[in-house]
Amino acid sequence: MKKITVVGTGYVGLVTGTCLAENGNEVCCVDINKKIVEQLQNGKLTIYEPGLDALFQKNMRDNRLSFTTDLTQGTKGAEIIFLALPTPSSADGSADLTYIFQVADQLATLLVHDQATIIVNKSTVPVGTADLVKKIISSKFHGKFAVVSNPEFLREGFAVEDFMKPERVVIGASIDWAKEVMSELYQPFVRQGNPIIFMDERSSELTKYVSNAFLATKISFMNETALLCEKLGANVDQVRIGIGSDTRIGNRFLFPGIGYGGSCFPKDVKALIYTAQQNNYDFKILSAVEQVNQIQHAVIINKILDYFQGRIQGKKIAVWGLAFKPNTDDIREAPALYIIKRLKELGASISVYDPVAMENTKKIIGNEDIEYASTMYQPLKSAVALVVATEWSEFRNPDFGKIKSLLVEPLIFDGRNLWELQAMKKRGFIYHSVGRPNGN
Repeated sequence: MKKITVVGTGYVGLVTGTCLAENGNEVCCVDINKKIVEQLQNGKLTIYEPGLDALFQKNMRDNRLSFTTDLTQGTKGAEIIFLALPTPSSADGSADLTYIFQVADQLATLLVHDQATIIVNKSTVPVGTADLVKKIISSKFHGKFAVVSNPEFLREGFAVEDFMKPERVVIGASIDWAKEVMSELYQPFVRQGNPIIFMDERSSELTKYVSNAFLATKISFMNETALLCEKLGANVDQVRIGIGSDTRIGNRFLFPGIGYGGSCFPKDVKALIYTAQQNNYDFKILSAVEQVNQIQHAVIINKILDYFQGRIQGKKIAVWGLAFKPNTDDIREAPALYIIKRLKELGASISVYDPVAMENTKKIIGNEDIEYASTMYQPLKSAVALVVATEWSEFRNPDFGKIKSLLVEPLIFDGRNLWELQAMKKRGFIYHSVGRPNGN
């Protein structure tokens, strides 16, 4: 058992703290947001993540997981302090490290000389951040401590599984005693034989960015392929299966759609481009990846405008899905938000439904010209078309007869390719998807 502090109770911090507690550690999570901490102290999660609530409740009940706004109290006696703080994009694309540096400066006055402490950068941070954090702390504290990099590789919707049974654990550390402590911490999570990979701090920091950037590249590449398929009369689903069977390529992240979103890919691609620029290198592929993603957000809008010959003023359009992906309430950089904003600008009225992300959406785009429905079929009444923006499981096998009866005409613009072309044709729908023939 280790005494651990996790600073930051956002998505990464809350999952990290809860899962570490589940393996017998004593974990205190610290956050400056009093409202969030009070909610967590009262046993209510602040994020939606499948499987997390059961572990959260169990470890709260067993007194292995606690929450506070007091950094002094939260770090008292801690052997390991995880920094799971926001690193949002600045206007120039760089990662804003304000929160990281502020907490590092505070820790410099809180660490004690008779306690060896490891500071773990769990946040996604630019190359060289571990060095900077070490410099900040060592300017005021001269006891035994180490700063290591331990990037997270959590998929929203599968984060508990990813943490409890990781494919790999990456740790950037140059001090032997810190390596030993981190290895001991993670051994229970890799009993199935998956590796703990040690490397230097800078390589670890870069590994996280390159990993996300490469996955974003696969998505943008397939989205470009989908647009070419439409011009050539080919079917991107068949192309995807054909190339995905090649083990050198793999079959994951080959699904075309309306672009990537979320808290990681957009921010991390921008940050890696910025890092390259700061080091006099033009990362051409990533610049194209970002450009393609922006174009892809408009694909469904263009299809709608083409169908209605540019005239959608006053028309009601239903949207299924708001989160950037299923099984999360995260709407950061969600393509659905772009689609809704653009449709509103063009004069359409919007009715939306998402199983878990509507409250977060209200906080961002409000209620003006938007109806938030309580069921998935409610938005369809009197709508001229349905737009599918998130591939939630409950959308995969709906009551198509009910959909047809509620829409003004059986018109669907599917940004996630949920349904088979011939099946939709037999059902009598006018069905537009991405990278496939219309099927009409």
